[in-house]
Amino acid sequence: MQMIINGAKRNASDGATIDVLNPATQEVIDTVPSATDKDIQEVLEVAQAGKRLWAKTPQHERSRIMGKIADAVVAHKDELRQIMARETGKAISSTGDEIGEVSMLFRGYGEKAAHLYGISMAESQPGVENDILYTRREPLGVVVCVIPFNFPAELFAHKVAPALATGNAVVVKPSTDNPMTAIRLTEIIQECGVPGSVIQVITGQGSRVGKLLSASPLVNAISLTGSTAVGISTMQESAKTLKRCYLELGGNDACIILEDGDLDLAVAEAVEARAVNAGQICCGTKRYIVHNSVKDAFAAKLVERLKQVKVGDTMDPATEVGCLINEKAAKEVEDQVNLTVKQGAKCILGGKRFNKTFFEMTVLVDVTADMDIARDMEVFGPVFPVIGFDDPEEAVRIANQSVYGLMGGVISRDIYKALKVAYGMECGGTVINGASTYRTMEMPFGGYKMSGLGREGISHTLDEMTQMKTIILKRALQ
Repeated sequence: MQMIINGAKRNASDGATIDVLNPATQEVIDTVPSATDKDIQEVLEVAQAGKRLWAKTPQHERSRIMGKIADAVVAHKDELRQIMARETGKAISSTGDEIGEVSMLFRGYGEKAAHLYGISMAESQPGVENDILYTRREPLGVVVCVIPFNFPAELFAHKVAPALATGNAVVVKPSTDNPMTAIRLTEIIQECGVPGSVIQVITGQGSRVGKLLSASPLVNAISLTGSTAVGISTMQESAKTLKRCYLELGGNDACIILEDGDLDLAVAEAVEARAVNAGQICCGTKRYIVHNSVKDAFAAKLVERLKQVKVGDTMDPATEVGCLINEKAAKEVEDQVNLTVKQGAKCILGGKRFNKTFFEMTVLVDVTADMDIARDMEVFGPVFPVIGFDDPEEAVRIANQSVYGLMGGVISRDIYKALKVAYGMECGGTVINGASTYRTMEMPFGGYKMSGLGREGISHTLDEMTQMKTIILKRALQ
């Protein structure tokens, strides 16, 4: 596949390409261009014309096109699911909901943007009695959307849809591991009437392309989902031109299971939160902090349930879990499990990589609060560490000792006790009687501490994708 620059499919100016592999089979399924500095500069210059064109497009027309995109995504659902499963290694059975989310996000943001209001201000101080003041929302300009590998369609929509709905030009930078979903979605968006100068896709190594985009004065904002290290470097480069940064970064989310918690519910939530997408979920629960009186029972039930999870052929509709995004990622998970065992934990299920990129469902017990996995080591794989505690205050301390604070969960039959624990957890959202892997298109999703800056969700993001201007009609009422 090719980049899309000013509405045209393009190779890199020097012809360089990057192989796109099916991580489940290791076969090369396509190539994409490796953009040069010249290509990047061209994209940003084109976007300057695009931002002016799209900002002048009436909101009702932008919203109409957003609805058309939502319908087109549904019409292309089967095609998009195939592309995503092949380039990502996801079980195809899990791709349908993600594509459905894309459609809902484009429609929802289009509808919300049509009702984004300014405010008028009263004459609240002496001397302004004859003035009229009101505000309006205007686009930021050019928004770079950096899409991660783990949810290449849904997170594309979470970033691109609000940027387009509010009149910004968009430059999409997908992951080099799986850029094809983003390219095809961009083609669909242009087919629905968004001009080629308004949305473009550029492909290449993030370490170089991302740095150039972050530092460029032709970019007004960056919305990025990725690692905390990448987020920090992006913000450092962006600070040189004071561009806005919205960063959804790492997490080591905790689920606290109190002594009165429903263990069957806790296990079901744990599997849904951690097995899906082979554990490659930013807000996936990565620490299970369980009361010592029920810790062993929870671990035993969890093992029995995980033994039933079908891992394998990603294109088989019966498969529940596919592989990790690449061999390097799988090796890193294996190293992290081995380190945790070396530090004193016991592996009672799984623990091994197979077929290069697949990883067994893994349960670690006897994990203590001082181990790396219980603090700041984010494991992006299907690994379930179980940590014991004796009282709720201790559980909250263990949860909060991490530098991360994306999401959290509490399992308890006592709603008052659960609420107290939820209020004490330092994270962007806490699910009561559920694990941390919870996200709706409406909620303001984002984290505390080193899990990021800003929020994504229809209730919030349109404000972040716009800037406020105050219009003053001085002495208008004299």
